[in-house]
Amino acid sequence: MSVGLRALVNRWRRRLWRVLFFRILFGERSVGIDLPGTRISPSTVIEHEENLQLADDVFIGHFNYIEASAGLHIGRGTQVTNFVSIVSHSTHRAVRVAAELSGSALQDVVIRAPIAIGERCFIGPHSTIEAGTVLGHGTLVASHSRVRGQFADFAVLAGSPARVVGDVREADARWLQAHPALQADYQRWLALHAREGGA
Repeated sequence: MSVGLRALVNRWRRRLWRVLFFRILFGERSVGIDLPGTRISPSTVIEHEENLQLADDVFIGHFNYIEASAGLHIGRGTQVTNFVSIVSHSTHRAVRVAAELSGSALQDVVIRAPIAIGERCFIGPHSTIEAGTVLGHGTLVASHSRVRGQFADFAVLAGSPARVVGDVREADARWLQAHPALQADYQRWLALHAREGGA
């Protein structure tokens, strides 16, 4: 088989595979509510989906692992990119400290806490969101970050462990100077958020 023919076959195989297995479609359902603007990749693994509460317009990309046994809320318009882990429990202590424990004694060393991700957040690739984390609205998590704790609205988080390294509104202001037609919509969202008790 010639290289040209092999290239053609490979190209069509990739296209077919993408359409059949990786095409992300609009439309999900969470806690009995239709979410027409939400999209989740079929390559994302979700465990304990009954404890996952999504708002609309959420995007969850390829090859993510979401474990929601302790509860997970993802706010409207949030984007979870690719290769992200969101885990509401951890047994990292139990594998050593409690190796011989069982039952309720074992549960005492397991970390288990709900996660809340605000609206319009962006979770960069190869990041991990750990049990008990609360991300305020508009938070940006840089790629390769390990996030644990509670963070205010509009934080820019980076590192392992993640720390606040900035405020997204500063970059937004610079960007909006170059795109003034979007300023009114942005200010309307900020005002709505402030009325609902945000920063």
